[in-house]
Amino acid sequence: MSLSDLNGDQARQTIDVDQVFSSFAMARGEWARRYRGSMSWKTVGGRDYLYRKRYEAWKSLGPRTPETEAMATGFHEGRAQLQERIAGLTARLDAMAPVNRALNLGRLPVIAARILRALDQAGLIGAGIEVVGTNALFAYERLAGVQIAGAHLATADVDLLFDARRSLRLLAPEVSATGVVGLLRKVDRSFEVLGRSGVRAVNRDGYLVDLIMPAMKDRMAKPLRSRIGTEATDLEAAEIEGLGWLVSCPKATATVIDARGYPLTMVVPDPRAFALHKLWLAGREDREPVKRLRDQAQAKLIAGLVTSRLPHLRFDDPALAALPRALREQATLLTAATRRDTALAPPRLEPDW
Repeated sequence: MSLSDLNGDQARQTIDVDQVFSSFAMARGEWARRYRGSMSWKTVGGRDYLYRKRYEAWKSLGPRTPETEAMATGFHEGRAQLQERIAGLTARLDAMAPVNRALNLGRLPVIAARILRALDQAGLIGAGIEVVGTNALFAYERLAGVQIAGAHLATADVDLLFDARRSLRLLAPEVSATGVVGLLRKVDRSFEVLGRSGVRAVNRDGYLVDLIMPAMKDRMAKPLRSRIGTEATDLEAAEIEGLGWLVSCPKATATVIDARGYPLTMVVPDPRAFALHKLWLAGREDREPVKRLRDQAQAKLIAGLVTSRLPHLRFDDPALAALPRALREQATLLTAATRRDTALAPPRLEPDW
């Protein structure tokens, strides 16, 4: 069987984790917007000035006046209150983690989760980078309230789809410089870029990170940027045919839980676009036979998941217009063939002694 329902305990815990993590993410976002860096008084020419530091740069906010004093007081008091709130939410997530593991809610491999958190904290997830490939299935099962059988989820890599059309001007200076490689090495110092092409990174355990982007249709047009960082040693996105459909289709966002029991945000292509793209890949004669079989299985699985658990997502939705019409018209045949593949596992009548 390909799918199993969440039981009552799992469903309740998932909802609780979502709520706590949402509050945590909002508080961390507020910290980044309002309180990152520091604020202090400096004496210049015998007069006190209020300075704000962000990203290693100091900026004067003016001389000491009742207004700047109120500004400094508000900053430090608000910062302390928010810090206390974040600490409390952090403690709750720590307490929830072992419960999540005990309830078998920890799904995403830890290395993948840490990479995605680093990208998210840098402001890249959902703003230039999304997750494609097998790891996206963790988001789809979460959206549907089921768990997908492990055979469909096994992978030793993560595929990151780069939308070069998105502006990256708001990245922190250090991220703009070192890009994806710099973030990977914060997670695991052993990550190295493979080969001269620089489209793949690997760590000492053999875990692979691929940066990919849509192939340009017009080779005479000005090429889009293929790196996030400005350093020549950063990963360079490999151009792959067919990915333009995915970057142009709607996105789905889900809170998934890693194998240690900690949540994170994942942004993936719309599950309908994922299924149809996998169907297209499975039909390519230049695709490796083993990969074609896996593509076909994942296409059927996610199409069936959409039909049975996410019926509000229709395959004839105009939002999918970025996909070729001929491919969208195959959705009916695809969903009709998925009933058996997405059948729910029968209830277990004996504990796992």
